[in-house]
Amino acid sequence: MSNTKGLEGIVATESSISSIIDDKLTYVGYDIDDLAENSSFEEVVYLLWNLKLPTKAELDQFKNELAENMEVPQGIIDHLKSYDLKTVHPMAALRTAVSMLGLYDDEADEMNEEANRRKALRLQAKISTIVTAFARIRKGEEPVSPKKDLSFAGNFLYMLNGKDPEAIEEEAFNKALVLHADHELNASTFTSRVCVATLSDVYSGVTAAIGALKGPLHGGANERVMKMLSEIGEEDNAIDYIKDKFAKKEKIMGMGHRVYRQGDPRAKHLREMSKQLTEITGETKWYNMSVKIEEFIKEEKGLPANVDFYSASVYHSLGIDHDLFTPIFAVSRVSGWLAHILEQYADNRLIRPRADYVGPGKQQYVPVDER
Repeated sequence: MSNTKGLEGIVATESSISSIIDDKLTYVGYDIDDLAENSSFEEVVYLLWNLKLPTKAELDQFKNELAENMEVPQGIIDHLKSYDLKTVHPMAALRTAVSMLGLYDDEADEMNEEANRRKALRLQAKISTIVTAFARIRKGEEPVSPKKDLSFAGNFLYMLNGKDPEAIEEEAFNKALVLHADHELNASTFTSRVCVATLSDVYSGVTAAIGALKGPLHGGANERVMKMLSEIGEEDNAIDYIKDKFAKKEKIMGMGHRVYRQGDPRAKHLREMSKQLTEITGETKWYNMSVKIEEFIKEEKGLPANVDFYSASVYHSLGIDHDLFTPIFAVSRVSGWLAHILEQYADNRLIRPRADYVGPGKQQYVPVDER
């Protein structure tokens, strides 16, 4: 056998959910540019799960079902309050809380399609409530209950801040959710499919995916981008900072991509939202600094920005704590995970690859007293 490190370029399955072909990202054949400019996140979730856009009636019903299922059990809120809130990372809290959701679901181990779809809807609805509840609890504030008349994006910002978001804030956050919803067979999505291919339950699959997303090489990039921008501080320091990183051969987060060669098609949408939001907040330095860095690295290394690079300044401008950036990624990407989980169940085979053995050979056991 031969192997490819990191499975790069290996085709592991067939999927009808999303594709990356010639640097173009599509969801069920719809170009990401089209969806980012025109669709709501709820429409995208419906599209990923049903492989078609909803009618007006179907969308209204889907929005109502999401709104009806956003509340989380009090036991989970109490559990979040029991953590050492000074040290626990929000992704660890989210991973545990999602796993706990399965304990409160009478259908958790039901494996028929209808039950799995109901669980998917409950998970999608509740995950933003968990993230926002944790964010408030660690500040000494009580969680805010969702409003049934707000959009999914609007509800997240409302539950986080306790006030209705401005239209531009809701638009920006909706766009970010749409852009992060699915991305073919990335590490966390592959993890979810491997998990449920054993016929484990939906909650196990999503918990496993969150565990994979927690790693800084996958979901933590935008948090580290904002850390970098904060360290730079001012626009005039940006290029010298990057040159110093190059000299030390250190990685610049948010630049380049494993799959895209000419550039991440999602980045331009968040770049524009970053421009608009930083103008509103009066902190245009974050946008200007980002543009300087992107242009310099593209010229020097040929690496364009990816979706994480500008999502950092977008989320910062929305007043979101930096260590919540990756949980927000999960709030969106759970829609894709669940789509892939449902697809895996529908045509399942246990995922069991092989490994090339490179250890010692022809060993012979020696009794312990003779070693």
